[in-house]
Amino acid sequence: MKRTKPWELSDEVWERVRPLIPERPPHPKGGRPAEDARQMLSAILYVLRTGIQWNALPRELGASTTVYDRFRLWEQQGVFDRIWQAGLQEYDELEGIAWEWQSMDGVMTKAPFGGTATGANPTDRGKRGTKRSQLSDGRGMPLAVVVDGANRTDMKLAETTLDHLMIARPTPTEQKPQHLCLDAGYDYDAVYETVRAHHYEPHIRPNLHNRARTKPTPEPEAETSSSLESTKQPRRWVVERLHSWINRSRRLLVRWEKLNFTYEAFLHLACGLICFQHCDRFLSLQVSE
Repeated sequence: MKRTKPWELSDEVWERVRPLIPERPPHPKGGRPAEDARQMLSAILYVLRTGIQWNALPRELGASTTVYDRFRLWEQQGVFDRIWQAGLQEYDELEGIAWEWQSMDGVMTKAPFGGTATGANPTDRGKRGTKRSQLSDGRGMPLAVVVDGANRTDMKLAETTLDHLMIARPTPTEQKPQHLCLDAGYDYDAVYETVRAHHYEPHIRPNLHNRARTKPTPEPEAETSSSLESTKQPRRWVVERLHSWINRSRRLLVRWEKLNFTYEAFLHLACGLICFQHCDRFLSLQVSE
């Protein structure tokens, strides 16, 4: 089997991304033309997937300062947000976003240089860290990501994460309800209220040691044939799989960016690539059948 090279920009991904990048008008005073957009995106992807420092970027991929300047320009123009949105839209057209069972969870990473949206990591002896709160659909595709300090608990980021969907969410109905699966870190009355206010059916693992709960944990309803069928569907593990997919981009394993929006730009690009990879896998399976 041919070995894949995830740090290389494929023709398929470039054809999807090319229309999303604004054309650069020529400089009024002339001078050298701007570097090719595909070459710049290839260099940015190389940094994302390998985790290499900007100054260590191989010269054949482009000058590090030029690539970084283009990265900042595209971040300001919202290119990486559009890439993620395009990936979700294609995924929705091909397979359909699994809105019925969604999952949310947070993960903490180191942030040695500190910066905005970082804080003392309680699981790493108070060192600087950052937290990613992520919402996925029933197959693990990224729907929303919020970045904050590692000292922020998951329950405090629940509402913000639900409010930052990258694609329009269909309104739930009695015939097509939407369920949200959460772990014991969200077992608080405020989270139950937030989840219901966003028209989700909460499925939160009880935390028997949580003294902040003032109400008893809701009793599960009697299982019918349809509910027994739904228990076989993916639950919280799909968002854990999303954590693993994102961490394959080594630039995101440790946050080296001091500026929060540059870290989020890398994160949004990674989410878009995950969606494109899933679409390619789905299309290849369709062809093989």
